Amino acid sequence: MVETCLKQEAADIIHSKGYPGWRPNMNSKILRITRDSYKRLFGREPQVRAIHAGLECGLIFEKFKGIDMISFGPTIRGPHTPEEKIGIKTVQMFWDLLIDVIANIPDEQE
Repeated sequence: MVETCLKQEAADIIHSKGYPGWRPNMNSKILRITRDSYKRLFGREPQVRAIHAGLECGLIFEKFKGIDMISFGPTIRGPHTPEEKIGIKTVQMFWDLLIDVIANIPDEQE
């Protein structure tokens, strides 16, 4: 729909390849640390799933093959639309989780 509108105004349109794919490692060390932190902080198991988010991970993984990483954040509904909303409580939860995960990443020597 956007492309059609732009073409009516004689805009030049270029499509890029998009973001490279990224398959999360469900057995990764950082995921285990994050799950443990979540359970400790919030008293329940986190929902762990692959969703259409965290596309930056594909770009990072393309440059650093084999890097152990995850993507997580606050709850967002209707992203990239005028109806986009964020769950305010989940922002604090995200922050607390991030700080705890960072504090529990072992030194490389361990």
